[in-house]
Amino acid sequence: MTHISNYLARTGFASLCPRAVLFDMDGVCYDSMPYHAVAWQQSMAHYGLTMTAADAYATEGARGIDTVRNLVKEQRGEDITLEKAQEMYDLKSRIFHDMKPLPPIMPGILELMAQIHDCGLSIGIVTGSGQRPLIARLMRDFGEYLTKEHIVTAYDVEHGKPAPDPYLMGLKMMGDLKPWEAIVVENAPLGVAAAVAAQCFTIAVNTGPLPDEVLLNQGADIIFGKMTDLSKAWKEMYETMLEIDN
Repeated sequence: MTHISNYLARTGFASLCPRAVLFDMDGVCYDSMPYHAVAWQQSMAHYGLTMTAADAYATEGARGIDTVRNLVKEQRGEDITLEKAQEMYDLKSRIFHDMKPLPPIMPGILELMAQIHDCGLSIGIVTGSGQRPLIARLMRDFGEYLTKEHIVTAYDVEHGKPAPDPYLMGLKMMGDLKPWEAIVVENAPLGVAAAVAAQCFTIAVNTGPLPDEVLLNQGADIIFGKMTDLSKAWKEMYETMLEIDN
């Protein structure tokens, strides 16, 4: 496939030999971004700040405290402390967790994880979220394919997405893998940028309202419109990777 050849040309790696797949959480494992958008708007309005739904999608994947600090800097010209940013982010988290019903599991994700597991690949989660109840829910919903040791959160890195650090930490947690030994599944511009910076093969699934070009411009190697589309394409794509490797 051309996108695999392009990845190898971009990185200079000789092959793509996946041993693990690293998933983002919001907008990938859960159809949760509409909930987050509302929570961001309401919480920031409480502090006299303006955050639109488009802003929430555009900054998805970043650490929450980084999003807060950047927003305050942009709108007020102030550098707030980490403690203040955490306080503001905690309000956003409370609003999010009080919303009912819970965000649904993304259609197609369980079928995709089952296929990946059947291929003998490990599965990890790399999220910019620091919301512990969501982490607990990951184990409840995906525990058949996932262990707690394979979940990277905002608390595990100093620099969040779009820096490569979260995915570099993911590679380390999965057994000190090399970039060509992992595939990343992302839905957000900052997450795609982080995965590409970590030199992983990056699949974008556009589960939100942003144009495909936004994700492609960040360097995504291939893009799908829905998680169910990726699930349907997984077998052929994985077999192609093995053929190229051999």
